[in-house]
Amino acid sequence: MLTAHGLMMRGLVEEAGMLRSGAVGVADSKGNILHMGTLPRYVPESVERLLVWVRDSELPMLIKSCVFHYELELIHPFADGNGRIGRLWHTRLLAEWNPLFAWPPVEPIIHARQREYYDAINASNNAGESTAFIEFMLAAIKTALLETVGAKGKPIGKNAKNAAFRRRFILAHLSEKPTIRNADLCEGLGISPATANRILRELSQNGTIEPVMDGKFRAYRLKTSIDNPNISAE
Repeated sequence: MLTAHGLMMRGLVEEAGMLRSGAVGVADSKGNILHMGTLPRYVPESVERLLVWVRDSELPMLIKSCVFHYELELIHPFADGNGRIGRLWHTRLLAEWNPLFAWPPVEPIIHARQREYYDAINASNNAGESTAFIEFMLAAIKTALLETVGAKGKPIGKNAKNAAFRRRFILAHLSEKPTIRNADLCEGLGISPATANRILRELSQNGTIEPVMDGKFRAYRLKTSIDNPNISAE
């Protein structure tokens, strides 16, 4: 998390990649303090306890990731960039749980509903618990998923033409099955056999996947992580 913050905030804040050393607060447009972050001396322990909790909790990941996001904003561990790190880590938790969630990342979901996002945080702060924020995030994630994936699990229109989206589809498929064939890509993305063949060939050429025989048919599988630096679905 510190590394991610350092990369994201380098040149923007002095404490990029570091937990904050001073006090911080969140104010509204009139300067009224809405929330004060955890006192600096308690920040490292608070963040560590939160990370341990998200690792060990038996709550469903959909709920757990929302709670983590809210609690991180409550701690406010960085001098700046807390919202960005919270949204990034929310996406990471969901995508590691199910690659489907790498398709509609949390950041654009929030960007489209920014006012509602902050209202949900403030409502949870006022209530002293995270229910309002969890409900908001679950509704936003559901909407984003429905916009991204059709009723039969197929990507909708413009997404099927996006190169990054196609790559994520292939990697998500290969996270569940050992191989992917041209026909799988045609059916899943609604594209022509020629286009599917070109996409698979390009991924094979850059070392992400490799050709194999699946019975009588040509297929592709992921190359092992030892010799494949492109295996991530990021």
